[in-house]
Amino acid sequence: MFVDKVSINVKSGKGGDGAVAFRREKYVPNGGPSGGDGGKGGNVIFKSNSALNTLEAFRYKRKFAAEAGENGSRSNMSGKDGKDIVIEVPVGTVIFDSATGALICDMVEDNQEITVLNGGRGGRGNQHFATSTRQSPKFAKPGDEAEEKNLILELKTIADVGLIGFPNVGKSTILSMVTNATPKIANYHFTTLSPNLGIVKYKNSEEFVLADIPGLIEGASSGQGLGHQFLRHVERTRLLVHVLDASGVEGRDPKKDFDIINNELSLYAEKLKERPQIVVLNKTDLIDIDNKEEIIKDLTTYFEQKGYRVFDSSAAMNDGLDKIMNYIVEVLPTIERTPLFFTTEEKVLYAPKAEKEYEIEKENGTYYVEGKMMRRLINSVNLEDYESSTYFQRVLKNKGIFAELEKMGITDGDTVNIEGFEFEYYK
Repeated sequence: MFVDKVSINVKSGKGGDGAVAFRREKYVPNGGPSGGDGGKGGNVIFKSNSALNTLEAFRYKRKFAAEAGENGSRSNMSGKDGKDIVIEVPVGTVIFDSATGALICDMVEDNQEITVLNGGRGGRGNQHFATSTRQSPKFAKPGDEAEEKNLILELKTIADVGLIGFPNVGKSTILSMVTNATPKIANYHFTTLSPNLGIVKYKNSEEFVLADIPGLIEGASSGQGLGHQFLRHVERTRLLVHVLDASGVEGRDPKKDFDIINNELSLYAEKLKERPQIVVLNKTDLIDIDNKEEIIKDLTTYFEQKGYRVFDSSAAMNDGLDKIMNYIVEVLPTIERTPLFFTTEEKVLYAPKAEKEYEIEKENGTYYVEGKMMRRLINSVNLEDYESSTYFQRVLKNKGIFAELEKMGITDGDTVNIEGFEFEYYK
């Protein structure tokens, strides 16, 4: 099964906690604090790999987590940093934030790397909090919490030229004739169940990638057939080669087929209307010999009047393909590589939204103070120690929490709950 869109969960590593420890050597009087720092948590990194061509690896494994940093230890020993997790994806994978839909990165080059989540910083040990008046600090800083995010990975095939058209019109045959690809070919619909890519090296031209985009039928843009899951692969192509069955042996009308497919492309994305497109009248060997010249002339005139360059061919007989290739290698260098349906600026603008330091809510007479900063504060203090308790109150004052509580109408004796720790407020 070809997998080209998945949802996954990623989580960075938590930072290790700083340690509370004191020197205890036999001949060292008044041994001071010696708690080491916690290690940094691992990052979540995505890396593109040209050897991969589907997101099949994510079909069953949907959760990925980096390693947490180790806690600090005694004798000023720092904890070990957590290992990064490197997630490999195919070239052409686009990464979106599931919650906001924001674009995070478009992996367009081989070995491209991006750090999606940073590991938590390690907490500082109590060795850092000794002062002339506080010589035995009994508290340390905890490591930063891990970050977690749900992502959508979407694979959009990277190809310079895309073969489009109804099933069984000869796209796979053309691909096999002009590239090194070996697609499955048979005389029934939906032979191709995934985009096939091949490298074209024609005469003295530069190499380019040719893709057979399968599954396009009427209603593809709204989910009919296989088209809905493969239309996204048309986005990256610089030139579209619209392959039609000129013989009509299956009772199809090539003129009507052309309009249907182009309508589906427009319904999927208006910008595809602007994509350069040529028309290939294929299977000419199956046209009745008595009417062949007249049918080809009529179809050629029809599409040329619409402004398209038209070629006739019999891919199965390897007839007419040279003319098509000559034109492609001539015109392709003049067509700029177009980005996907988002801009470079959108990539730059992406940044994880920072969590608010704290929020205060009043419920049933109790004032609840919650947030990332509050969790770190509660974990870093020893409220049974006088110096640590004083530090705790000083932080609440300096951060404006007491002032905000007073604005909300708190009075002496009211209860304050900070991340589960409750105390009575007195000014």
